[in-house]
Amino acid sequence: MDLRTSSLLSTTLLLLTAVDSSRISGQHPAAPFGYSDFTPEAAIEEKFLAVPSAKLAGEELKALTAEPHLAASPEDRRTADYVAEKFRSAGLATQIVPYRVLLNWPKVVRVEAFDAGGKLLMSGPTRERVTGDPFQDNPRVVMPFNGSSGSGDITGDVVYANYGRPEDFKELERQHIDLRGKIVLFRYGINFRGVKVYLAELHGAAGVLIYSDPHDDGYYKGDPYPQGPWRPETGVQRGSVQYLFKYPGDPETPGIASTPDLPDSARVSPDGNQPHIISIPISYHDAAPILKALKGPEVPEGWQGALPFRYHLGPGGVRVHLVSQQDYQRRTIWDVIGTLPGKDLASEQVIVGNHRDAWVYGAVDPSSGTAAMLEAVRGVGVLLRAGWHPRRTLVFCSWDAEEEGLIGSTEWVEQHEDEMSHTVAYFNTDVGVAGPDFSAAAVPSLKEFVREIAQSVPSPVVGTVYQQWRQNQAGLQEHRASNAPAESGVEVQVSDLGSGSDFTPFLQHAGVPSTDVGSKGPYGVYHSAFDDYSWFVLNADPHFVYLQQMARVLGLEAIRMADADVLPYDYEAYARAVASYLDAAKLKAQQEEIDSLDFDAAGAAVARFAAAAAKAHALQQSPPRDPATLDLTLRAAEADLLSPAGLPNRPWYKHLIYAPGEFTGYSAVVIPGVNEALDAHNAPLAQQQLAALFEALDYAAQTLDSAR
Repeated sequence: MDLRTSSLLSTTLLLLTAVDSSRISGQHPAAPFGYSDFTPEAAIEEKFLAVPSAKLAGEELKALTAEPHLAASPEDRRTADYVAEKFRSAGLATQIVPYRVLLNWPKVVRVEAFDAGGKLLMSGPTRERVTGDPFQDNPRVVMPFNGSSGSGDITGDVVYANYGRPEDFKELERQHIDLRGKIVLFRYGINFRGVKVYLAELHGAAGVLIYSDPHDDGYYKGDPYPQGPWRPETGVQRGSVQYLFKYPGDPETPGIASTPDLPDSARVSPDGNQPHIISIPISYHDAAPILKALKGPEVPEGWQGALPFRYHLGPGGVRVHLVSQQDYQRRTIWDVIGTLPGKDLASEQVIVGNHRDAWVYGAVDPSSGTAAMLEAVRGVGVLLRAGWHPRRTLVFCSWDAEEEGLIGSTEWVEQHEDEMSHTVAYFNTDVGVAGPDFSAAAVPSLKEFVREIAQSVPSPVVGTVYQQWRQNQAGLQEHRASNAPAESGVEVQVSDLGSGSDFTPFLQHAGVPSTDVGSKGPYGVYHSAFDDYSWFVLNADPHFVYLQQMARVLGLEAIRMADADVLPYDYEAYARAVASYLDAAKLKAQQEEIDSLDFDAAGAAVARFAAAAAKAHALQQSPPRDPATLDLTLRAAEADLLSPAGLPNRPWYKHLIYAPGEFTGYSAVVIPGVNEALDAHNAPLAQQQLAALFEALDYAAQTLDSAR
């Protein structure tokens, strides 16, 4: 990028900031963006906000967590029936939609560790137990296992590899530690568990163990359950190790829906996103004897956990025997879909979703989100009975098999891909309530929309959700699960969308503008048997007031978007964001001494996109009487940011601005084609991806410029 283009981008950022500083500062305009006269809608929203009940939300949570409900199990089907009945009671046209997908259930999972003399150090996995938990002894609690794990019976020396980041593997290489044939021990954290296994497999490892170190979510953080919210000694984090960053969903049907009548000839080998090696999750109770006996060099700075002895890298001192017998079958899962047709713009649909399946009880993940969604649906039902109907169609979705790889939502999006161009927003919640701290992630065009929603919902503490959100962010350093620079000129940061929940197929495959909302807190029992109703009442939300808050936020998102005079997308914010991403990529190229790249065309395209966004914004403030054509134009601009060819080496992911990182899995990577090529020092690929970005931004600019 030359000085002229750099100056153009900087000027664009300054102009956009000046044009709309009132909206991004958190000060409400006279009416929320997208409305000319908000008075009638304000009365509707007031009626809705009065409906969600903390007491009833708590009752929903108790019912949803009455038994373990692993995807495709009979208990999972009962939760589908339960949610479907709630949808029907509210007046939604409801169907249970089945898919046949490849899932593994564990038959045998065993870990044995021996010292150098052959003495048994541990045998597990140890059953998850604490004093006094009323749910832990249910015989249907599935043994700790990893979705998508390979099967086998192997023995090998152990190497400790910290979090399993690319830089951790480079450190092992620097120390001349060969992972071929080894069993690699990782601790949970920083990156997605599937990335850890993927990198271990690339380095020739025979198997993987993943444990939860008390430094990350156990006693180092505070009192463990049942005295506090943190992970107890025997707690195990189950989870999928599917190579989600390649593609999510049914491993045998990337890009097409795995409907029950899909012929076998239409399915492919699952090798594209499945590990070939064994991986087993264990507790720190079971990891401690292995780590304590491990020889080799002392760990580098930053690799030491909180167990009370010095960690070593290995190999030497310990051999581990792993047995994994996984029962892979095509099993039936069930999405629940409830629809409320719109009265004016029925072809435009607003979708709200949350997954229902859980590794065990799933009180926080995902049942808190389901309880909130059901109370939001009940509120919509009350409005319906009072005579209200949304202008746009509302669709509420309870997804299945999210935990195994976002399967239920991905298959549904792939089945309904032709309808996605008329889907104007997807609103997701997953970990609805783990504590009192509201948080949100969104595409840039919906970040201010989320802030406006938060300003309209009362907080259980004092004031509004927005005021509490602002106070929490002021007191805490906001964690940004993204490589993007923070927004400037805003009171609260809205994060970027990476992956790990059901917004992924909507945004990153189909280009649907999306948000994800939740309420965080100290949460050490993630994916364990202890994520149950007892833990939730003791630690997350004893009086269910945050469930009530999330029901109001989620429902208000849906109602306000469905009723808006014109779609309230903020493409000026999008232009600011992309300009900052491009500036950051240019700086990275300079730091990495990749001097051959030409950023000029992409920079000029951002400037054209910004100018077209300003024109569209003016139209949105004074929309035509019939907004359907303008809505379609605004919606098409997000779709223009998709690449038909997809991202390099993972064509299922088509969005050129946001994707899960290939080596992070959950965290967002912005302008991923460019940034990941820079990380790989692949200048020709980076230039090719800059060209793709230029083309997409130019299409989006032309689309917005055509708005009438």
